[in-house]
Amino acid sequence: MGTRAQRGALAPGGVVGDGRYRLLAQFGIDERAGAHLWRARDGQLRRDVALTMLVGDPADPEAALLGRRTLERAAHAATFEHPGVARVLDVLSLGSGISSSEGLLGIVVAEWTKGTDLIDLVAERPVEPGAAARMVRALAESVDQAHQSGLVLGIDHPQRLRLTPDGRLRLAFPGPLPDATLRDDVKALGSVLYLLLTGRWALPGGPPALPPAPKSPTGRIVPAKSLQPRVPPELSALSVRTIEDGDHGGIRTSAAILRALDHAAEAAERAKQAQAEPAEPDGSVWTTKKPTKDKARRRKLALGVTALVCAAVAVLAWLGMMAINFFQDDGDTSGPPVNLADPPAQQQDGGQNNGNGQNNGNGNQQTQTGRPVQPSEITVYNPEGEGDSPSDAPKATDGDPATVWRTDLYKQQLPALKRGVGLLATFDESIDLSKVRVIADSPGTEVEIRTSDSPNAPLDATEVVGQGKLDDINTTISLDQPVDSTHVIVWVKTLGGEEPELNSEFGEVKFLPSA
Repeated sequence: MGTRAQRGALAPGGVVGDGRYRLLAQFGIDERAGAHLWRARDGQLRRDVALTMLVGDPADPEAALLGRRTLERAAHAATFEHPGVARVLDVLSLGSGISSSEGLLGIVVAEWTKGTDLIDLVAERPVEPGAAARMVRALAESVDQAHQSGLVLGIDHPQRLRLTPDGRLRLAFPGPLPDATLRDDVKALGSVLYLLLTGRWALPGGPPALPPAPKSPTGRIVPAKSLQPRVPPELSALSVRTIEDGDHGGIRTSAAILRALDHAAEAAERAKQAQAEPAEPDGSVWTTKKPTKDKARRRKLALGVTALVCAAVAVLAWLGMMAINFFQDDGDTSGPPVNLADPPAQQQDGGQNNGNGQNNGNGNQQTQTGRPVQPSEITVYNPEGEGDSPSDAPKATDGDPATVWRTDLYKQQLPALKRGVGLLATFDESIDLSKVRVIADSPGTEVEIRTSDSPNAPLDATEVVGQGKLDDINTTISLDQPVDSTHVIVWVKTLGGEEPELNSEFGEVKFLPSA
């Protein structure tokens, strides 16, 4: 057992909370509230916890009042559960878990968040803009849900945040300031984005280790793009508009930030595709200059057009010969008649066609499949409660593997909390489903392919027609036999990851019918 921490003497090895919590390491100080942020060991339950300790003199009426208000807000937040916020386990006050000799006004005890300190993350260099946008979006989702419940999270200090192993920003040390508002949370989202893009903190009261955001002579924050030219203009403007007050077209709500981040992601994707296009000799993708005369290029173009014309002539000549042979009766019956109605041999899934209709893949005859059929609607199927990320379900069939549908973050493996969760694809007409192809970076995920007679059928009324494990980026799940259905469920029975951080995601799901 460590030495009991005395007034003003908090150090690794000391104990607080009337001897229950042994201090392990300090992760920061929020000077505005006298909040010391520590990782500690719960001696009773033998687990690591996050402590937000309010240091102050209980004899100071003003400090005691502010401390009580912070503890009250933290206790109110204990009812809120979201993957982006560490769960509040206990709230200790003087005489109720804290002795008078500890020099503390209160302690907020929360579950420990594994991962990386936010300041450590940006210490070497700013975060890549796309990754920064994804991190802030995950945090904004938690803020948005909290605000819908009337709660202020108090994320306006970077040392209260940590980056989880799955790349999400999380409020690891709950305990909002007594006077914190919903607007403060929104401004903090902009400042976190600015920090990730530039390595600078744009709000007052930041830790001394972080340089403040520079300001122009007019007092406005210098745009992130001015400090880091690679930052897209959409993200640069979003960060500043979210932080600043006044008539600058500012952003005032977390919902608006989510929409803006989605628009920025779409713009970034378009820019990425444009960069992938072949560039002109001067390195530009698009130009308004008149093309320069280049004899070599013109000669290559002429040769290419000539080759294309020759190929077209050859195809037309071949079609003409086929037509002549078909209509010409020369009395030769030695060979089988040609049936032009027969379709050409189709390449099999899993092997290559040798030209005679045989499969040379692995020696086994594979089921032929046609083109993927696009469902008319795709939704989250969760008969045991609300769905996981229902607004993102269409991303699983939008044709872009970079956009994903992701389950919630679970602390226990299925079926501890529920039997599973999945996506329900609805088709206007019944398809003769043969295979389902899943593109996902979600190793360890196990899925079942189920069919249903209706979109609202309970799980026990659905039928399992195939199953597989997503150990590769591209996984094809073959059904035991083709099935006619208008409702197909891709059911997640085992999540990817490791406890206590489990989730699965799908980049793209394709439904392949029999040929």
